[in-house]
Amino acid sequence: MSIRAVIFDYGEVLCQPDPAAHRALLEIAGFDEAAFQQHYWSDRHDYDLGRLDGSAFWRRIGEETGRAFTPAQIRSLIEQDVLQWTSFLDEPMLAWTAALQDAGFVTAILSNMPFEIDHYMRQEFGWLAHFTHLTFSCEHGIAKPDPAIYTYTCDQLGVLPEEALFIDDKQVNVEAAERVGLEAVRFRNIAQLRDELESRGLLQQLPTPGESVAPEESEGEPQVPA
Repeated sequence: MSIRAVIFDYGEVLCQPDPAAHRALLEIAGFDEAAFQQHYWSDRHDYDLGRLDGSAFWRRIGEETGRAFTPAQIRSLIEQDVLQWTSFLDEPMLAWTAALQDAGFVTAILSNMPFEIDHYMRQEFGWLAHFTHLTFSCEHGIAKPDPAIYTYTCDQLGVLPEEALFIDDKQVNVEAAERVGLEAVRFRNIAQLRDELESRGLLQQLPTPGESVAPEESEGEPQVPA
């Protein structure tokens, strides 16, 4: 069946973590890298589902680690976490989304995302308007790898799962998409994505990643760091 839709994860596909903001998070929280990764991700699912706001998320991490973050620290942690996921956009991948849209494919972002990042992106990223649909987990109370979030996104795009290509950096999310019926690829970098699509014969239908011109950035959008 022909591909009619391409669905993108956001974090570590359309953006990469900003190292400066990440270092600021470690400094404010007082964690080493290993401890930060453990506690950040253990509670992240509830945050992405919208069960916690940013203040409750960081207070929970503080309680679990014996830290009493001040209100000012919590505000800074929220700010740096937003910057971590919005400051370092992947320009070649954004260019490919534009090439797909220009070629007539419907496109979506399907991302596990808390409200604070959701709100910032919708306010600052004009290029989101070019996507046919945005599925951000906090708005629906469901998150990857729940099958319901994949079928919901396909329904919103008006395509069958078999007509959609899904791209995500996490294997568990790719496997869940495949079980629902989507064509799914695990993303590492744009060269690997191009090779994977070519090996599956999908470049006969799709524009080639990495050969597109980047979309013009709207006024007020953050620039991709050099």
